[in-house]
Order: sequence, then C-alpha cells, then structure tokens
Amino acid sequence: MIFSSEEARSLLKKAEKQGATGGDIVVVIGDAFSTQVRLNSVEKISNARGKRLGLRLMFGNRSAMTSTSDLSSSSLEKLLSDTCALARVAAEDPFRGLPQPEEYAVTFPELNMEDPDIEALSIDEKIDLAMRAEKAALDQDERLNNSDGSDFSHHQGSILYATSNGFNGTYRSCSASLSVVPIATEDGKMQRDYWYSSKRRSRLLESPESIGRKAAHRTLRRLGARKVSTQKVPVIFDSEVAGSLIGHLASAASGYAIYKKASFLCDQIGQRIASDAVTVYDDPTLPNGLGSRPFDGEGLPSYKKIIFEKGVFKSYLLDTYSGKKLGLPSTGNAVRSAGSPPSAGSTNFHLVPGKYTQDEIIRSVGSGFFVTELIGFGVNMVTGDYSRGATGIWIEKGELTYPVEEVTIAGNLKDMYREIEMVGNDLDMDRSTASPTLKIAQMMVAGH
Repeated sequence: MIFSSEEARSLLKKAEKQGATGGDIVVVIGDAFSTQVRLNSVEKISNARGKRLGLRLMFGNRSAMTSTSDLSSSSLEKLLSDTCALARVAAEDPFRGLPQPEEYAVTFPELNMEDPDIEALSIDEKIDLAMRAEKAALDQDERLNNSDGSDFSHHQGSILYATSNGFNGTYRSCSASLSVVPIATEDGKMQRDYWYSSKRRSRLLESPESIGRKAAHRTLRRLGARKVSTQKVPVIFDSEVAGSLIGHLASAASGYAIYKKASFLCDQIGQRIASDAVTVYDDPTLPNGLGSRPFDGEGLPSYKKIIFEKGVFKSYLLDTYSGKKLGLPSTGNAVRSAGSPPSAGSTNFHLVPGKYTQDEIIRSVGSGFFVTELIGFGVNMVTGDYSRGATGIWIEKGELTYPVEEVTIAGNLKDMYREIEMVGNDLDMDRSTASPTLKIAQMMVAGH
C-alpha cells in the first residue's frame, strides 16, 4: 500500500486533537487496463493507475466526509483541516457514527481475490484475446459482417480501511472481463447481440473462441425478428436477464429504501412475497466471487445470510446507519467508495438454483415468450409496477420458433415473484447478482 495503516491511525489521531470524536479512513488504489478492437484493428487502449483517500470525521452528532487523490503530507493536512471545519457546521444526525469496537471483524476469510497470472500477460497478448473473440464471432456466418467491437479489461486494486476506535484492515482484489458485440445483416436489416465472461482471475475466463461463438449464436437468432399481438402468456427470463429481477429484490431490501418508505418490501419481514421456489442469499464469503470481501465497508464481519427463504422475506440489507434508523443491527452490508460515506448494498446476491434445465422450462410452455434482452428501466420500487421493453424468442408447443422485438412486458413485481413457477439449474456463480432461468406463470406482452 502507498498509504499504510500506521499513517491512517496517525491522521485520525490528529483529527482527535482538533476535537473530532471519531472518524474513519478508506484508501483505494488500483490499476486498470482496457482495450477495444473492432474489425481487427485496435480502436482504444488505456492503462491507468489511480489512488483516492476518503476521510470521514464526527464531531458528536455532526459529520462530514472529504476525499483527495493527493496523498502528500501537505495535502492531507489541508484535507484534515477542511474536514474538521465542514463537520463542525454540518447538520446534526443522531444516527451517524461508527460501529462499536466489539462489532468489528477480527478474522478475515481467504477469498482468493487476487490474480497472480495477469502480470504475465503482455499488452499484445491482451489485445490478441479481444481480436480472437471478435474473429471467432465473425467467422461463424457470412451474415455476421460487422462488429461493435470486442473488449478485454482487467483491474487490480487494494483497499485499506481504518477507524479511530480500533479497526484496521486491508485486502487486494482483481477482476478481468472479455466481451464481443457482433452485428449481422439479412434482407437489409441489422441485429446485434453480445456475450461476455467476467472472473476474478484472467485464466478462468471463457476462451475467446467460446465467447465469440456464443455471441454469434445470440446475434444470428435475432435475424427476422417480428412483433406479436398483445396478450397474456407465460414468460421465461433467460438467466442472463433474470438476474435483473433478483437485483430489484436487493434494491427493495436495502435499509435505505426501507426507512425512506420507498420499497414495496416495507413492513414485509416474515411475510411470503414470492413462490416457494424462491430462496435468495447474500454471500460475501464466496471464494472468487465478484462481490466477495473479507469485511464490509465499515469493518464488520462478512458472512452468508438468507434474505428470502422459500418465498418468505427474512432479512433487510443493512449498514450501521440504516440499521440504527430501523432499530436493528447492521447485517454487514455496508458498501462505500473513497468519496462517499457508507450505504447498504448486496455482495454476491444469488437465487438458489432449481432442478430444471432451460430446455425443460421451455418445453413446459405451450405459447409464450422467452426473454433474452431487456430495454429501459420502467420499474417503480414503491409500488412494484414493472414495464420494460424486451426482445427474445416466441415459444410455440414447447419449442423456440421465431425472434421477437419491439414488445413490452408488464406486470407487478409482487405478482411476478409469487408466480415464479419454475427455477432453472443454470446459475452462474461468478456474477455478483445472479439468477438461473425463471418461468413466470403469466405476464402481459404488449405488441401491436
């Protein structure tokens, strides 16, 4: 680390001498690389290193937070002075403050979040990965004659967190991703789709050739897309888009949405809000998980928790502040950046997979809609009203028949979760918010 735990403690001690009753420091340092190629040429390449320190100080019930990318002694002295001045005049809020010392994590799980192989990859090799993915996609069919590009990126970073009342913790994390967006043309009409792989370790990524082939398949199956008439039918969400439905649950379960009365899950703890097929957990201790971390954004222990069990709402997602507002303890779900105070969020938020293959779920539908892409964000988190543009494939007699576009699917999240009839077995554990394929008994599909 460029900035050590000892330096953090020293800065917080100086704050106490200036009257601060408490405070914390978060330091984020990272290296990021990305390259985009298109039609066998490099269009963009960047390799950046960044650092940021955030300082939060409390003066009784008043608090303020500032941040800087200049970690020199003179800059930090100015940051300290400015933060103290801001905190002294901030509005009082009795719910602000640090966790109690006995709440902090004392042991940290080994989560395998570093990538020992990425340094061995040269820039030319990284570019070649993107080139190979695009070539594999365009080689699949002569109708694939254009591309929106292929991207390879990776990030390595370290995080330090220290508080004035006893917590010090650091960890490193890495991630890598590879994606491609081919374009196909038939009868003068173009379609595009994509595929990608994202992992903690670059060597665990899907091969460029596999990513290219999947992207090509997804694009070609959209050719000849048509509209359908407005009707109520069963709707199947491909696992790629079903994750968004689970993401809405995470947003609705956030303590901030709950205490602001901005969630359809207000006052629903212990109530059945989904079908028996729905069990959702939040697990920051998942090895290699993209949402994993050894402690939360306030230094509290990471642990797996059940949020929904067989359709019953069991737990909010809380940090210390939202927990205090609701009269509850934190669930260890504080998230933060160097430039903002903690808030509540999910980590690895997954729907437990069911027993059905995607093919079995499709075969269960006489006439319905298989959704492969969602467009826009027509979701009201207070009422649960849901309306989004969608593309996909129409199902007849249990078989995928023809592609569909320019339709809207609509319903209410509360009804949709209760009407989940089948859950697939195809959960991708490597995505931080993820779901298997889902079948909802009935939704409105609005076409022409």
